[in-house]
Amino acid sequence: MKPLFRYLATAAVVALAIAIAAAKYWDYLVNPWTRDGQVMAQVVQIAPRVSGPIVQLPIVDNQFVKAGDLLFEIDPRTFAVAVDNALAKLDQTRDEIDALQDQVSAAEASVEDYTARIDQSASAVKQADASLFDAQATYDRVRPLAETGTVSRQRLDNATATLNGAIASKAAAEASLLSARAALRQEQADLAQAQATLGAPGAENAQLRAAFADAQTAQLNLEFTQVVAPVDGYVTNLNLRLGSQAVANQPALALVDVNSYWIAAYMRETTVANVRPGDRAVVTLMSYPDRPLEGRVDSLGWGIAVDDGSTGYNLLPNVAPTFEWIRLAQRVPVRVVLDTLPDGVELRIGNTASVLVMTGTAGGGDTTEVPPAPRALQ
Repeated sequence: MKPLFRYLATAAVVALAIAIAAAKYWDYLVNPWTRDGQVMAQVVQIAPRVSGPIVQLPIVDNQFVKAGDLLFEIDPRTFAVAVDNALAKLDQTRDEIDALQDQVSAAEASVEDYTARIDQSASAVKQADASLFDAQATYDRVRPLAETGTVSRQRLDNATATLNGAIASKAAAEASLLSARAALRQEQADLAQAQATLGAPGAENAQLRAAFADAQTAQLNLEFTQVVAPVDGYVTNLNLRLGSQAVANQPALALVDVNSYWIAAYMRETTVANVRPGDRAVVTLMSYPDRPLEGRVDSLGWGIAVDDGSTGYNLLPNVAPTFEWIRLAQRVPVRVVLDTLPDGVELRIGNTASVLVMTGTAGGGDTTEVPPAPRALQ
C-alpha cells in the first residue's frame, strides 16, 4: 500500500502543479502582461518670445519649479525704450487725429455755408425771373403804344432800360448760383478727403488702433523678457548661463510636467484584443520592485512605424528579409495612467516598468490586490 500511496501522492502533487501552471497560464492569456514598459511625461520646451542677453537666472539644473516661477530674464532695457517710443507715437497719433477732426469740422462748416449760399442764389434767381417777367410784360405793353404815339418815347426807353437791367440781374444771379454750386462741390470734395484722412471716428479709428496695437506689442515684448514656468515641473538639462544670448522662438531649456506622467506599455498584438480603456492596470517599476502602482488603461495606440515598404534607394521600397517559420508579434503601445502615486515613489522619464492589465475590469468594482511582478520577470 505504501508504494501505491506514494505514487498517488506524487501524481496528486504533479496534477496540482499542472493545474496551478494551467491556471496561471490561462490568467496570463486573459490578463496580458509585459515588462516592456516605460515611464513617460510631457516635456515642455521653454522658448523665449524675444531675443537678448540673459541677466537673471534664478534656477539650477533639476530644480523643481511651480507654474509662474521665474526661469530666466532677458535684458529688458531695450524693450522698455520701445514701450516709451510706442507710447509717444500713440500720443502723437491722438494729436494728429484731433487736428484732422478739426479739419473735418471746418470742412463741414464750409459745406453748410456754401449750401446756404446756394439757397440764397437760387432765391435771387427766382426774384430775377419775376423781375424779368414784369419788365418784359411792361415792355410788351409800352412798345405798341409808343409806335402809335399813345405814350411817349421816353416811357418806351424807360421800359427798355428796365428790361435790360432785369436780364442782366438774372444773368448775374445765375452766375452766382453756378459759382456757389461749384464752390460747394469743391468743399464737399475737401470734406470727403478730410474724412478719408481721418478715418473712422473715436476708438474705431484705424490710425489710433494701429498706434495702440504697436504700444501693446511693445508692452508685451517687455513682459516677454521674463520667462516663467507654464506648469509645475522639473528643470532638465539646463545649459544656460548669465550673459547667454536667448534667441526668440528657439528652445532654451526643458521642463518636465509633473502632472502629466503616464506609463507606455508595449504589449504583443496577440494579447491586446480584450484590452479596453478603463481596465485596471498594475505597474511595477524596476526602481521600486516591491511597490506596485495602481492605474487604468487610458487608450491603445492605433499604429506603429513600419520599416517594410518605406522608400529607400532609387525610390524603391525597403523590404527586410525574414525567416518564414518565425513570425514575431508586433508591439502595440498601451497608455496607462496612474491613479495615485505613493509617498516616496518618484517617477522619471524612461524608467522601466512591468505592466499587468486586468481585462474586463473597465466597469470598476474589482479591488483584488495584485502583488508586484516576480523579480525574475521584472
